Formats: sequence, structure tokens, C-alpha cells
Amino acid sequence: MDKIKKFIQRYRHAWILSYALIYITWFSYLEKTINHQVSFHVMHAALDDKIPFCEYFIIPYMLWFVYVAVAVLYFMFKNRDDFYRLCAFLFSGMTISLIICSVFPNGTDFRPILDPAKNIFTRIVAWLYRTDTCTNVFPSIHCYNSIGVAIAVLHSQDIAASKHGRLVKCASTILAILICMSTMALKQHSVYDVAGAIILASIVFEFTYGYPLLQRSPQDRHAQREHATERYWR
Repeated sequence: MDKIKKFIQRYRHAWILSYALIYITWFSYLEKTINHQVSFHVMHAALDDKIPFCEYFIIPYMLWFVYVAVAVLYFMFKNRDDFYRLCAFLFSGMTISLIICSVFPNGTDFRPILDPAKNIFTRIVAWLYRTDTCTNVFPSIHCYNSIGVAIAVLHSQDIAASKHGRLVKCASTILAILICMSTMALKQHSVYDVAGAIILASIVFEFTYGYPLLQRSPQDRHAQREHATERYWR
């Protein structure tokens, strides 16, 4: 019992993850109320029609769930400040996305007709289409959260100091890029959705990390990051 109490006391900052209940409830409501029977703004760019469908991108698309979950848990156990920054980034963007979808109902109209019997990948994509509607897509949370995790990993001093830190950072960045590409290759999201996620991430970044994304000085980055954390969680 004492060990459990110590564990809870040590990781009490995990309470912030209860935000998931708010997000899931809100998103589920939008999924039920915004559908093909309700008018919504179609997110469809000319470039979307030039991007070929590729069922193999279901692999990085599904890895998104593991990518985000592992990153959140890693920082929760490893570094409380980095954990707070990552959660602030993720939850701020996710909330803004829900607000946008609430006042600006949106969706796509270019999902292809699939043959689930073609291979296991098309079978999984077909399942995805059945369980996830083509609405509430702007901005893409898949892309936004991937960018957030990639930023957190790139700016983690703990990962940088680890034996395979550079490899982890490279792998994280590549996976984030593949996840963003997968949303378009699977026809889950429009180019507009991905662009919206990038723009939103660049805006929220300044508020949660408190310094320009392309600032070069590691000393300045560390000092301003600590100041931003104190300012945000004061």
C-alpha cells in the first residue's frame, strides 16, 4: 500500500490526462451529430485528387496511436516539465480543433470504393472507414499530434543525452512525416486539413514552448523554455 501511495504521489501530475474524457465525449458527440444527413463544409482541394490512394500507409496511420501514447507516458515518467509542455501543446490544439468542428462543421467526400478482399491492408482501411466517419477532419488531429510529439522528442534533453538519442529523434521525425502523409494517402484527410494542422501547430508552439521554432542557440532555447514552463504553469 505504501508503494502505491508513493507511486501516486510521485506521478500525481498524471491527473492532466483526464482531459481525454472531455475530448472523447465532445468528439463522439460531433461524430454523431455531423454526418451525411447534416450539411457540412467539404474540405476538398484539387491536389487531393492528384494524390494516389495507397493502402500500405495504414501502417504509419495506425502507429500514430502507439507513437502518441508512448511519448506521453515516457515524458510522464521521465520529465514532468516536458510532460506538461507536451500535454499543453496536444490538449490546446485538440480543444481548438473541437471548437472549429463545432462552429464550422466539415468533412471530406473523396474516399475511394475499396475491395477488402484485396489484401490485409485494404481490409484494415475498410474497417477504419466503417468506424471513423469522414467528418470533423479540419484540422487533422493525426497530423497535429504527430507534430507535437516530434517537437517534444526533438527538444528533449533526456533523449538527447541518451545513448541512441540521435537515432530516436530521427526515427520520431520520420514517423511523424509518414503519419502526416498517410492521412492524405488513405483519403482520410484533405491537404487543407494537413495545412491547417501545421498552421495551428506553429501558433500553439509559441505559447507552449515560448521561443521561435527555428532559434539556433541551445542555451537560449533552454533558458526560454524554462521561462515558458514557469509562465504557463504558474
